[in-house]
Order: sequence, then C-alpha cells, then structure tokens
Amino acid sequence: MVKSIDQLELQGQRVLLRVDFNVPLDSEQHISDDTRIRASLPTIQAIRQRGGIPIIMSHLGRPKGQRNPAMSLKPVADHLADLLSSAVTFVPDCIGDSATAALATASAQDILLLENLRFHAGEEKNDPAFAAALAALGDVYINDAFGAAHRAHASTAGIPALIEAKAAGHLMQRELRFLGTALERAERPFVAILGGSKISGKIDVISNLLGKCDAILIGGAMMFTFFKAQGKEIGSSLLEEDKIGLASELLQEAAAKGVDLLLPRDTVVAASFANDADRKTVSVDELPAGWMGLDIGPATGASYGERIRQARTVLWNGPMGVFEMSNFAAGSRAVAAAMAEATRAGATTIVGGGDSAAAIAQFGLSDQVSHVSTGGGASLEFLEGKTLPGIEALNS
Repeated sequence: MVKSIDQLELQGQRVLLRVDFNVPLDSEQHISDDTRIRASLPTIQAIRQRGGIPIIMSHLGRPKGQRNPAMSLKPVADHLADLLSSAVTFVPDCIGDSATAALATASAQDILLLENLRFHAGEEKNDPAFAAALAALGDVYINDAFGAAHRAHASTAGIPALIEAKAAGHLMQRELRFLGTALERAERPFVAILGGSKISGKIDVISNLLGKCDAILIGGAMMFTFFKAQGKEIGSSLLEEDKIGLASELLQEAAAKGVDLLLPRDTVVAASFANDADRKTVSVDELPAGWMGLDIGPATGASYGERIRQARTVLWNGPMGVFEMSNFAAGSRAVAAAMAEATRAGATTIVGGGDSAAAIAQFGLSDQVSHVSTGGGASLEFLEGKTLPGIEALNS
C-alpha cells in the first residue's frame, strides 16, 4: 500500500514534489489548458499548510536533454502564482548553483518551481548522478504526477530510491483509489467503454477487463477490425489487418467468460476524412464501398447509453469516433451524457485520461462524472494491470 502524504511529517521540511505540469502552450507562451496544474493545487497547499517548503519539479514537452526556451516552465510558474494568489519563485535550473542558491534563502510558505527536468538528458535516462543531485535538494519526496508514473525516470524512480520519507500526493491517491477500485472492487454491474483508433493499443486492457467487467462496449475505429473478424465489409474504414485473428479470439474469450462484448449496430460513414465530407448513417451490415466509418451511429449511442445508465461502475477509455470533428462527435457525446446521468444516479464513473478526457471536457461534462484521470499512457498501463515504476518506487 502506497503511503499517503498525510502520514509524513512536513513541518520545516524541504519537500520535493513531482507534479505533471506538462501543459499545452500557445504561440505566445500562454497556457491553453491548466487542468493538470489545478489538479495538483490541493497537494501544494497541503504542504504549505503543514509547514513544508514545496520544491516543485516537472517536465514540459520533449526537449531531448537540451535547453529549449519554448519549453521553459516559467509561464507555468507565473500561472501557478495566479492560481494560488501567492508568489512562486521560478528557479532557472533544476540542479546546480541556481537551485542551491534558491533553496538557501527559502523559508516556510515559499513555493519554488524548478526549470524543466528534461532540459537534462539524465532525467529520461534515470541517470544516478542526476537523480542524486535532485534528491540532495529535499528532505521528503512526494509524487503527485500520475501522468508520468509509467516512466522510470530520475524524478519518478531515481529520487525515491534515495529518500526514505516518500509518499503519494492527493492527486496520485485519488487516481489510485478510483482506478484501483474499478479493477479490484467494482460495484456491479461494471461496464467498460473502450474506443480509439486501434485495437492494438487496447489489447491488454480488453484482456484484463474481460475478467472483471459485466459488459464491454466497443467504439472508435477499432470496431472495424472486430467487424472484419465477423466477415463484414467495412468499406475504406481503418483496419488493422494483422489483428483480425486477435479480434476473433477476444470475441470468443468474452463469450466463454459470459461478458457482453458489444459492437455497434450502426455507424456514421463519410466519403472522406473531413468534417464537411458527405456523410450518412448506415447499418454496420451495409457499409458502402469507398466510405469510411468515423463514429458510432445514433442507435448504438442510445443502446450504449442504456447500458451505462444501468451500471453501478463505469469506465471509459477511448472516444467513439473522431470527436474533434463536430459532425462525428455525437457518439462520444452520448457516452459522456450517459455517464453524467449514471453519476447522478449514484454510480462511480471514471474517464481514463487521454482523448477520453479531452472529449468529455469538450462536451463540458468533466465535473459531472466521479473522476477524470490526468494520465493518458499511465492510466492505460494501469488498466492493463501493469506495475507503474513511479508507484512501485514509493513502496521501496
């Protein structure tokens, strides 16, 4: 069991806090979505309230071990100060003289944000010397970066091996509580909705959930590989030819385990991959040649919505269609709306990060479900049943 931040003594301690502030910046270096920053505010505030000095670490983008001004965390420091209504000291490097000097003058109630960890190649390489230089800055280590927990980097795996006092922050605890409950202690009926473009990216998730769910609702372009396995024609829809056999095996496995693995009844097809393309709704048994399916159809959205509203635990990972295009967003919107209704009826509803999180935010329903994960790849690997290095390191 991962230790909680609430179990550590923080008074007078320098607290190395790993967060995931990998947020999108526009051309003028303004933050266009601060969801991840807001998600870690409770942990930052808890450290200050308990007398600790938060020394915040994060990566931003992929600078590949080189200093890149376009990926500096300085705009994040300014934004964080606004959110907290408190001064935030931006440290122009995460190790070395500037970091040491900033710490020498820091006192209770101060907040420090170190420059981008990935400006040093040692971060992604989990270099022992780099990890040791970071660890020397703190007395206590807190990981609140669930979105980076699947990476064995210096700041997620190296530092906790060197600091004895370590724990999960409030966001990390929330992620583990909701995702862990879904996998291990879900209230039934438990319904999972899985979408996205490729079945190859969801194989392990489907396999893991087949032993835990009552029903799995399939959407997104990966549905066409399942249809091909059933001998259906799919027009010019996306197909993973080498996964047809696997799709057939998953259908057989679901039947053997008594799990309803449901495929769409209808689909919205288009003449080309464009929002303004000619489009129509057809039965999945009647996909016209040369047309591609870009969303589940309204009949499917209605039937999936009914299953979701009847559930007590719902997990959604992967959009039902190309939700970024307004004409192919209805399927994902139907799922999101049904999840909001299920939540109001008392169900536990979880959105598994990544594109699903982006979709439910686009529909303005993020605050109407139980939990929206901040981790894309991390939540996917967790749902696959894998051990995440950033979590494992907190137990060492």
